[in-house]
Amino acid sequence: MMLPMSRSPDRSTWTFLTHHARVLLEIARDPEVRLRDVAQSIGITERAVQNIVADLQQAGYLTRDRVGRRNRYHLNLDQHFRHHTEAHAPVRALVDLFATFETPARQPPAAGRHGPSVQARASGSGLTRG
Repeated sequence: MMLPMSRSPDRSTWTFLTHHARVLLEIARDPEVRLRDVAQSIGITERAVQNIVADLQQAGYLTRDRVGRRNRYHLNLDQHFRHHTEAHAPVRALVDLFATFETPARQPPAAGRHGPSVQARASGSGLTRG
């Protein structure tokens, strides 16, 4: 006899997007975002976000420029996914799908900073908003 599956409170949960994808999307939404804000938004430690950004940079998905005391990130949206089943598609597909949606914990950008709407698109190897 097969028993119905029940959700126990100690059972781990899963999601379709990895932390790497979530960090990439947060940076796509705001290229000047602080890593502590990314960590808070997606619910992981700042150190974990720093390691993920280092992974993404090493793999060629982003570069960072120092602007005063802050970083500005540029995404390479033409870089393809790493897994062989998605390697035919650029990460632009993921960013285009999710980056314009606001996360519940995130407030819309102030008018004038990025404008009233956020659109992610590639310009060379960086991300521009318009």
